[in-house]
Amino acid sequence: MLKVEHIGIAVKNMESANSLFSKLFNKAPYKLEKVESEGVATSFFQMGETKIELLEAETEDSAIAKFIEKKGEGIHHIAYEVENIESEMKRLEEEGFQLINKAPKKGADNKLVCFLHPKSTNGVLIELCQEIKK
Repeated sequence: MLKVEHIGIAVKNMESANSLFSKLFNKAPYKLEKVESEGVATSFFQMGETKIELLEAETEDSAIAKFIEKKGEGIHHIAYEVENIESEMKRLEEEGFQLINKAPKKGADNKLVCFLHPKSTNGVLIELCQEIKK
């Protein structure tokens, strides 16, 4: 794993969260994007080499809606950049980590993503992400 790529924060209302975090970081988000396959809207702030991703549920059955219902707003996941997501998934599965998805899928911000189940990572949802080469 190369670095922390971003920290995902679940929010109830993107407009008010963007306002709050814009004040906190003294800058506006650089990107707003909907990920239809996950039922979420995202907003990204660049903070040095790491990004902060705000996630708002667009559908009641999305993972973010379920997370907020169960735990409330807050840190949802930590994403790590990898060079080869498929080989890293294979390595981690062989090490005993439980993968939530068996193949990488397209995520926000031009990334292929895969999640590790929190049951196998001391309660922390871990995302692996790899830049999609154009």
